[in-house]
Amino acid sequence: MGRRSSQGSYVRASAIIFAGALACLVVAAQEPSFKVDVQLVRMLVSVTNTNGDLVGSLEARDFALFDKDVSQEITVFEHQTTQPLSVTLLIDTSGSTAKDLRYETTSLAKFLNALVRDGNPDDAAALYSFNDEVTLLQSFTRRLTRLEDSLKPLKGDAGTSLYDAIYLSSSPLRDREGRHVIVVVTDGGDTTSSKKYNDALAAALKADAIFYPIVVVPITNPAGRNTGGEHALETLAANTGGRAFYPTVGPDLDRTFADILRELRTQYLIGYYPRGPAVGDGKFHRVRVELPQHRDLRISTRTGYYGVVSR
Repeated sequence: MGRRSSQGSYVRASAIIFAGALACLVVAAQEPSFKVDVQLVRMLVSVTNTNGDLVGSLEARDFALFDKDVSQEITVFEHQTTQPLSVTLLIDTSGSTAKDLRYETTSLAKFLNALVRDGNPDDAAALYSFNDEVTLLQSFTRRLTRLEDSLKPLKGDAGTSLYDAIYLSSSPLRDREGRHVIVVVTDGGDTTSSKKYNDALAAALKADAIFYPIVVVPITNPAGRNTGGEHALETLAANTGGRAFYPTVGPDLDRTFADILRELRTQYLIGYYPRGPAVGDGKFHRVRVELPQHRDLRISTRTGYYGVVSR
């Protein structure tokens, strides 16, 4: 009898322990939990020599990476990466652009042809116009007729909401595969945006987008130009890994688009999983890329990224 009682007590105790553990699991499942998303940070890097020529022959061992001054291990490296391009084109249609708009759209059409016909078969482009308002002309597509038809009815009028255009066009890039690029064709700085410079920069960085401003300047005299606006565009480009161009319309503008496309075809892709303090804090992480053995070469890449915290 005593033996049976002992076994019964053991069974009851086991059942109580199991029930308690099950209850804990249920409670844990009902409570929200947070985890740090160990994200792969991708750095698109362009390298040029002292003459401004692109250099595409470097190896992973040539690069050094620092995230908040913490050295990082490169886990992804590609020469002349062929990852698909998502290119957002922003064209200024403010009143001051009216006389050059036809020449600009002609050069844009040539660029779109080269983008779609060469490179990765998944490369795509989206088109926006902006004056005092931002208008989506065409969402991402490879269909040239749709892109070209979107350019035909454009006319110059009103102010220049450049920062609004960058801010609004950045969001659709965030979930697209591959590389993200924003190219803007304008003749000067912002005049009518509700968003500020820092809003535009943060939006571009969160979209992992390289920014290329093309400032079509009809005059060389600084007294007649928005040099403050041009400087802001240069700084925005430098922070995202791009650079600014100052062509005139016609062949010079055609060459600018060709130079951008050549640079995109000669980029290095460098990726790493961040290690260091507060990786997933949602804040801006400043990243530094160096070429310790090639101090004479110039690096263009974004200055950092925003850490991601997911539920």
